[in-house]
Amino acid sequence: MIPQLSILDLVPITAGSTPRDALQGSLDLVRQAERLGYTRYWVAEHHNMTGIASAATSVVIGYLAGGTSTIRVGAGGIMLPNHSPLQIAEQFGTLESLYPGRIDLGLGRAPGSDQLTMRALRRDPSSADTFPHDVQELQAYLAPVQPGQPVQAVPGGGTEVPLWILGSSTFGAQLASLLGLPYAFASHFAPDALEAALDAYRSGFRPSAQLDRPHVMAGVNVVVADTDEEARYRFTTIQQGFANLRRGQPGPYPPPVDDIEAYWSPGERAQASHMLKYAIVGSPETVRAGLERFSETTQADELMVVSAIYDHAARIRSYELLAELAGLRAAA
Repeated sequence: MIPQLSILDLVPITAGSTPRDALQGSLDLVRQAERLGYTRYWVAEHHNMTGIASAATSVVIGYLAGGTSTIRVGAGGIMLPNHSPLQIAEQFGTLESLYPGRIDLGLGRAPGSDQLTMRALRRDPSSADTFPHDVQELQAYLAPVQPGQPVQAVPGGGTEVPLWILGSSTFGAQLASLLGLPYAFASHFAPDALEAALDAYRSGFRPSAQLDRPHVMAGVNVVVADTDEEARYRFTTIQQGFANLRRGQPGPYPPPVDDIEAYWSPGERAQASHMLKYAIVGSPETVRAGLERFSETTQADELMVVSAIYDHAARIRSYELLAELAGLRAAA
């Protein structure tokens, strides 16, 4: 059985396009996701990446939420050590005030960038060490305002925007379990600790005011097309992107190629294939079987699907086919 499905949109800037094109494409995609019955739609904080247009994450969320009416929209995630908890509480309190009951706030502790960019962000290299404390401080700003509270998030106080912990190791899993928060694992690019992290989260979970039992989300790359051959062709855009990262040459998402083996070296192939261990690519029948296996292995409550396909129409088609094979209920 396939669980709930949601979308992580990298707001990809494709070769020959602009950030404006990418953002407009994401608005079209979130509207299609709402129509098709996806649970939530997240964008992520990345900096100094010429292929991703979601650096100003809360601004993008407002744009997408303003163009839709029912789907949950949020961050997957905000890299909290890049910011003060008060600022994030104010930003997401504002979003929740504008779009009540529809905003999610996923939190990570990575910089979302390279070391040079981290310095340009004025981020203290040791700021990740205070991540657990910062999450709790953020929770307090979003909670109902207490009498005599000296610092308030306005808007923010009392909005109780639901928090998620994001991670690719057991650290985030243990924090999420300790705080009683839902946990999202980044298996779409960091597969190694998936089973250990989910075990740690479930075994140590403590119920909280937000959540009474564990809730696991797992990331997975999915490309669906009418045939296996077409899907594998579309997938070469993602494969090239991972190879380019290994080369230290990230950039706009490239068009697909007929022969990926002619593009990458054996070392690039090995690393990209490892990082893309949880990629399910093919026709609806192939993808259904793959998602059922992945769901059985992880026992995830929700899957966060990433589909960075070069051609916008093919990307929409992939999500349409995915919604159909998963039995999502389209909005009336």
